[in-house]
Amino acid sequence: MKTEKKLAIWMNHSIAHIIEFNDQWNELKTIESNFSHIDKVESLAKSELLMHNKEQQLQTEFYKKLEEIILKYDDVLLFGPTNAKAELFNKTQKDHRFVNTKIVIKEADKMSTTQKIFFISDYFETVKA
Repeated sequence: MKTEKKLAIWMNHSIAHIIEFNDQWNELKTIESNFSHIDKVESLAKSELLMHNKEQQLQTEFYKKLEEIILKYDDVLLFGPTNAKAELFNKTQKDHRFVNTKIVIKEADKMSTTQKIFFISDYFETVKA
């Protein structure tokens, strides 16, 4: 019987905390979007359209990094306070590479690492039952 590789990602539009299960939940790394407040101010000074294009381009890069990580797992939970998780989920649903990956989204507030671990453990225990 194959062991499912489980992953959870707490995310918003600017940061993602990657948490993997190997006997216990461990935060692997944090990925940050490259669109900073300084970028926003600089591009907004030039034009609002430029700012939105730059933001969209950098957001796409952020999601691509997360997609490459998700591809290595069977069961993925995306959670967090913004609609970034839904945006990433929708991108994966349009991509044939994710056809064998179970991806679920859940709403969650800002959390400490301990709260994230409890949230993830509760979700995956409920799914098993």
